[in-house]
Amino acid sequence: MHHLLSRRSFLGVIPSLTGVGLVMGAGRVLAQAGATPSAAPPVAAPPLSDTFPRMELSVVQAFVGVSHGNLAEVRRMVERQPALARASWDWGCGDWETGLGAAAHTGGREIAELVLAHGAHPTLFSAAMLGQLDVVKAMVTASPGIQKTPGPHGLPLLHHAKVGGKDAAPVVAYLESVGGADTRAASAPLEAAERDALVGRYVFGAGERDLLEVNVQKDQLGIERPGMTRRMLTHTGGLVFFPSGVPSVRIAFAKTGARSWQLTVADPEVYLTARRES
Repeated sequence: MHHLLSRRSFLGVIPSLTGVGLVMGAGRVLAQAGATPSAAPPVAAPPLSDTFPRMELSVVQAFVGVSHGNLAEVRRMVERQPALARASWDWGCGDWETGLGAAAHTGGREIAELVLAHGAHPTLFSAAMLGQLDVVKAMVTASPGIQKTPGPHGLPLLHHAKVGGKDAAPVVAYLESVGGADTRAASAPLEAAERDALVGRYVFGAGERDLLEVNVQKDQLGIERPGMTRRMLTHTGGLVFFPSGVPSVRIAFAKTGARSWQLTVADPEVYLTARRES
């Protein structure tokens, strides 16, 4: 906010506002219409985050997470904060997802209808899952080839239609007829021994979280930073990978010695180089 107002000066405008009730934090009234400083002591409110007035990121992450199948929690959160219906979360490297996007690729019809009723922005993917054939046809006709666009996590449009069940069966048939709606990023073969040789902790700074952990889970290579979401890696060849849903990002491994390795992350320029701990 430094380009507009400092946090101190922003808070300083609160006493000058009249005729409105200001609600912050957990919905507590800080200033009521017509109130004066002497009328009543101020109501305590939770401390503001450094990102205020942006929505709290942890809340956004939680909302998008529960939108993958927890209808009751989605209802509780979106009825309390309707703007969450439009919030988007980056799972890593630009793999953006909204609550509606989560519902669309998991077949969560009730969740999708709920967040749409609270102002979520409809998408081609939500239309496919909900079986809105006219909408899908109109968008594909208006933008030929759009059916090839991947959704969150790189999941294709046809996947979204298939998880819609019988109500979306006409959309499945249509997308199969036009072709291209099941396009997925290509994956190159990778031997288990090559994969396992990359496992380890790759350090890029002095801080305790300045590292990337490369590991294997269920035979799938993945990468994660402490405290963040693990991203599966897809091999494009030559020990170069991309993280889930973001084929434009490249994570390349190179051997620098008999037993030493390094990795680089590029999008498209290299912005991080990390070396594996011995």
